[in-house]
Amino acid sequence: MERNSKLLKKLMLAMMVAMGVVISPILRVEGMCPMAHFINIVCSVILGPWYSLLCATLIGVIRMALMGIPPLALTGAVFGAALSGILYRASKGNLIFAVIGEVIGTGIIGAIVSYPVMTLIWGRTGLTWMFYVPSFIMATLIGGTIAFVFLGALSRTGMLAKIQRRLGAQVYDKPRSNNRQPIANKTEC
Repeated sequence: MERNSKLLKKLMLAMMVAMGVVISPILRVEGMCPMAHFINIVCSVILGPWYSLLCATLIGVIRMALMGIPPLALTGAVFGAALSGILYRASKGNLIFAVIGEVIGTGIIGAIVSYPVMTLIWGRTGLTWMFYVPSFIMATLIGGTIAFVFLGALSRTGMLAKIQRRLGAQVYDKPRSNNRQPIANKTEC
């Protein structure tokens, strides 16, 4: 079973990387890639922080190599991917903390780290330390909202826990209450 779950994790990682590369141009404007943040959060919740970090790194490298995206593809993804998964685990499976981790990791840390990378390595001038913060935060809020709604729907139906169990990932299954009351048989005399 463990060998099977390791293979499934690798397959899921490969699919997440492929989806990340393909859907990243959707809703993309310079300095904003909300769908990458969606992938980061989903990967963090389903596979964990280290797989999410690897996924974000692979997506960034492929996007830089094939699409000519600047190093923002890495600086704007890796910190949020890792922090999203770490906060999700630390909160014992609270989805909002996965989103908060992405917003802080990418929207603040990644945005600030992007400044020296873009000025010193990429040669862009006229930037300040906070130049990327507004666009990165906006992108993480958009992608995070989509991920929160998507993962929330999976969680409500029980599919999220089922996927996590099948992959051998940490499951934070909250018991669902069945609000349906049995219908009493009414017989009229």
